[in-house]
Amino acid sequence: MHNKTIAELSAGLKDKQFSSEELTRVFVERAKQFDPKLNSFITLTEDLALEQARQADQRIQAGDNTPLTGIPIAQKDIFCTKGVKTSCGSKMLDNFYSPYDATVIEQLNNTGMVLLGKTNMDEFAMGSSNETSFYGPVKNPWDLNTVPGGSSGGSAAAVAARVAPIATGTDTGGSIRQPAALCGITGLKPTYGRVSRYGMIAFASSLDQAGPLAQSAEDAAMLLNAMAGFDTRDSTSTELAVPDYQATLNENINGLKIGIPKEYFGDGLDAGVQSAIEEALKEYEKLGAQLIDIELPNSSLSVPTYYVVAPAECSSNLSRFDGVRFGYRCENPLNLEDLYKRSRGDGFGPEVKRRIMIGTYVLSSGYYDAYYLKAQRIRRLISEDFKEAFKKVDVIMGPTTPTTAFNIGEKTNDPITMYLSDVYTIAVNLAGLPGMSIPAGFSENKPVGLQLIGNYFEEAKLLNVAHQYQLNTDWHRQIPGEFK
Repeated sequence: MHNKTIAELSAGLKDKQFSSEELTRVFVERAKQFDPKLNSFITLTEDLALEQARQADQRIQAGDNTPLTGIPIAQKDIFCTKGVKTSCGSKMLDNFYSPYDATVIEQLNNTGMVLLGKTNMDEFAMGSSNETSFYGPVKNPWDLNTVPGGSSGGSAAAVAARVAPIATGTDTGGSIRQPAALCGITGLKPTYGRVSRYGMIAFASSLDQAGPLAQSAEDAAMLLNAMAGFDTRDSTSTELAVPDYQATLNENINGLKIGIPKEYFGDGLDAGVQSAIEEALKEYEKLGAQLIDIELPNSSLSVPTYYVVAPAECSSNLSRFDGVRFGYRCENPLNLEDLYKRSRGDGFGPEVKRRIMIGTYVLSSGYYDAYYLKAQRIRRLISEDFKEAFKKVDVIMGPTTPTTAFNIGEKTNDPITMYLSDVYTIAVNLAGLPGMSIPAGFSENKPVGLQLIGNYFEEAKLLNVAHQYQLNTDWHRQIPGEFK
C-alpha cells in the first residue's frame, strides 16, 4: 500500500479494499522502521493517528467522507497543532504544546485526514539543507550521506521514502520546491495569500506560504483543494474563490507557451542537472508545447534582496520568543535583561541568530534606507520582470536547484554558498507567484527537479502542466532502493 499515490489510496478506501486503520498502521510501522535512518519526524503521533483512523472509517461507513478521509498525512512542525508539540525545529519551542490548531491543520482535520506526526525542519524554517534543526539533520533517502534540502526536508524525505503518503511544507525562499527537487518528489508553493498563514509560526511574513509535498501533481491538487481558501483570521489571506484543482488536470497542453529564462542556464548550473532539464523540456515539446526564450534581467539580484528582506522580517517576528510567555526559559535569571539574553542565546541556534542580527542591522537607524528600503524597490523590479514575461508565455520553466543533493556538512561553514542553493527559487517568493518542482530525472543517481512558475493564482495551470508531463514519464514513481 505504501507505493500508492493518495489518489489510489482514496479509491481503495472508497471501494473498501482496506480500512483507514489498516492503512495508518502500515505507515506508522514504516515510520518506526525507517525514521531512525532518516530523522524525518520530530513527533510521531501513533495513538492520535489510530484514533483518527477509526473515526475516518466510521465516516466512510456512514457515507460522510471526502476524497481525503482516512488518508495519513505528515505535517511540518511549523503548524500549531492542538495538544501536540509544535517545536519549529528549535530548542526555543521544545516544550511548546499548542493550545489551538493552525487553519491548515483545522482544514485537513475537517476532511478526515489522519495525522501521522510532525516532521523535522530547519530551525524556524531558516536553512536550505535541514541541518539547522535542534533535533539533528534529516537524511536524504536517495543517499543517506546527503541532505534532503530545507527547510521542509523532513516532509520531503518522509514522502520520498514512502514513510508518509503526503505531507505539508512551507516555502519562504524555496523551502517546498528545493527539498522536493533534491528528494525526487512533487512540491507546490501556491500564490502568496492562497493558503492561510494563521497558526503557521512566522519566519518572514511577506514571503511565507504553505503548500503540499506529494508523489504526484494529482496528489498535490487533491491536498491543495483542502488547504486553499480565504481565512478571516489571516490579514494576508486572499478573498478569492478556490477552483477545483483536479478538474483541469487532464486538459490538453498543445500550444502551451513555455518561457525559458536565459539567466537560469548560466554559470553555476551543474551539467548533469542541465542535461536532465533539457530532456524534460524536449518531452514538453513532444506534447505540443512551444519553448520561448525570455529574460528575467533582475533575477541575479534576488538572493541579496531576499537576504535583506527575510532577515528583517524574521528579526521582528522572533522578538516574541523572549523567555517570558512561552517556550524556553533560562534557569535562575539574575534580572530581566539576563532572562532575555540567556533565554534567547541558549534557545536559538547559530543560523537563526545570524539572521536575527542581519535583520536587526538592516532595520536600524541609518541603515533602513540604505538596505531595507532599497531591497523592497528591487523586489518590485523582480516582480515587474515576471509580469513582462507572462505577457509572452503561459508558464516559465527551468531547474529548481543548481545542483543535486550535496553531502551533509559540506556547506555548513559557508553560509553564502548555502544561500545560493535557492538561487532559482527565491525570486518566485519575492514576487508572490506560484511555483512548483516536479521530478525530471537523475544526475549521478540523484534526483533532479524541474521548476514550473505560473502567473498569480494559476496553480490549476501549473498542476495541469505538471500532470500531463507525469502521464508521459515515471520519474515521480521512482522510490529509493532501500525504502521499496
